[in-house]
Amino acid sequence: MKFIQGGVVAAKGFTASGIHCGIRKNRTKRDLSLIYSEVLANAASVYTTNLVKGAPLIVTKNNIANGKAQAVICNSGNANTCNANGIEIAEQTCQLLAQGLKIDAKDVIVASTGVIGQPLDIEPIKNGISQLIGELSKNGGENCAEGIMTTDTIKKEVAVEFTLGDKVCRIGGIAKGSGMIHPNMATMLVFITTDCAISSEMLQKALSTDIASTFNMVSVDGDTSTNDMVSVMANGMAGNEEIVAYGEEYAIFMNALNSVTVALCRMIAGDGEGATKLLECSVSGAKDDKNAKIVAKSVICSSLLKAAMFGADANWGRVLCAIGYSGAEVDVNKVGVSFKSNKGEICVCQNGAGIPFSEEIAKEILLEKEIEIIITLGDGNAKATAWGCDLTYDYVKINGDYRT
Repeated sequence: MKFIQGGVVAAKGFTASGIHCGIRKNRTKRDLSLIYSEVLANAASVYTTNLVKGAPLIVTKNNIANGKAQAVICNSGNANTCNANGIEIAEQTCQLLAQGLKIDAKDVIVASTGVIGQPLDIEPIKNGISQLIGELSKNGGENCAEGIMTTDTIKKEVAVEFTLGDKVCRIGGIAKGSGMIHPNMATMLVFITTDCAISSEMLQKALSTDIASTFNMVSVDGDTSTNDMVSVMANGMAGNEEIVAYGEEYAIFMNALNSVTVALCRMIAGDGEGATKLLECSVSGAKDDKNAKIVAKSVICSSLLKAAMFGADANWGRVLCAIGYSGAEVDVNKVGVSFKSNKGEICVCQNGAGIPFSEEIAKEILLEKEIEIIITLGDGNAKATAWGCDLTYDYVKINGDYRT
């Protein structure tokens, strides 16, 4: 397996586009994106656990109940959530796109991201559909990735290539996510495409399994969005024998999928609103997977720890504190903590107690852009990783006037 260029258009049979249609006031910002498969694809999705759900999620879940899809359309600038006519707008969007592409409206995955509770006018979307379809291209992945951005500062896209039998397969994905990120089932908006032949049932199993250790382990600010969704389309155009059961080929597919999702997780966490650092918390020696994940997520979610990382302060007590209130089954007298970056690694805690260390060296390590918080528990063999970012002044500034 190797990483390649192309994002959501890396796989055979997929094209994409992204335009400004007028939802967002800033004409330099693309606000409508499209991903299209030449042939009907098998599809799978996972959705936010927030009881308040964006209308597009409800429509998408209904549309792909049969495990099929051929296109994804997503607007930014308006979440289409808590609107009286939200379902109607989402369904109209599917119908307009279907008419233009000459496909079934039920084969459309629809998504929205942006401000909650603001009416979404169908006219900009209606007026932009022709251009959106007309600009579909194998070179349209970057514009597509840009069109789903809100407070994101970078486009998030990745792709990998792998082999099943004698067939070369590809998986690519794009994501948006910078704030309101604390998923408990999916995350932000993520769209993945693959030319691998895999049944809808196995695709759903693969996605549902993967997110438990990837997207569900990301947190920027502790808020679970109303519009979180991860969707995958697999059109089978690579020509491999269809994966219909667990086995070696399914494992190879899972590894490739995980490589894409982990890369997107890191991009999302590192681009947290106002963030200056990507934080990765690696836990080993846990009693079981559940406890490993609880500890990793608790540490990465700690506002005090996030603030300490912003200030490059090796305040390891905040790590122990987060472990202590996490609810995980842990013997705190066995806990070890180290901080690591490109500048080196320093141990700051052993057996639940502080040890002498150089504050100057620790500071140098924590001033880097990517920080790893390494935790050993000594209770077993399970491990887990979580991703997040530091908490900065700019996070408050961004969210203080997000709506206005």
